[in-house]
Amino acid sequence: MAHDVVALAAELTDMAAADHRSAVRANSDDPAERLAWRRLTARHGDRLGEIMDEYGWPTAELVGEEAARAAWLIAQHADRQLDVQRRALRLMRQAVAAGSADPRELAFLCDRTLVNEGRKQIYGTQIAGVKDGAPVPWPCEEPERMDELRAEVGIEPFDEYVAKFSVA
Repeated sequence: MAHDVVALAAELTDMAAADHRSAVRANSDDPAERLAWRRLTARHGDRLGEIMDEYGWPTAELVGEEAARAAWLIAQHADRQLDVQRRALRLMRQAVAAGSADPRELAFLCDRTLVNEGRKQIYGTQIAGVKDGAPVPWPCEEPERMDELRAEVGIEPFDEYVAKFSVA
């Protein structure tokens, strides 16, 4: 079992590294590059589904911090696999409740899943586009409480967050 977990941790971190290398393709003007991105994230989503079948949510206690973060990234990018995202969200919620996963990462996955379902997000982590040079979030359930809810899970205020993306 211990060897399996070491191999699993290495596999998850390798998948996240491939994700980072390919992420530029996600919004490429080249349809072939966008397709390559979709195929990569779908393969990773499928594999994450298998991992969740066998291990549940891959927590830091199980696979280490880096691999646990990698699992979250894979779930976050499984945009065309709502079943995988919903399941990851459910398992990650349980892990956060047990103190075994990061509430900040859960908030990002929660918003991403809601947006993919065509619903309003909670924490304002998902950006819909840019207007007048400033990033604009997808609609939020309670925009007036967004920064308060963000603070509860350790996310900086929205204005600080989007300043990172602003086009100078």
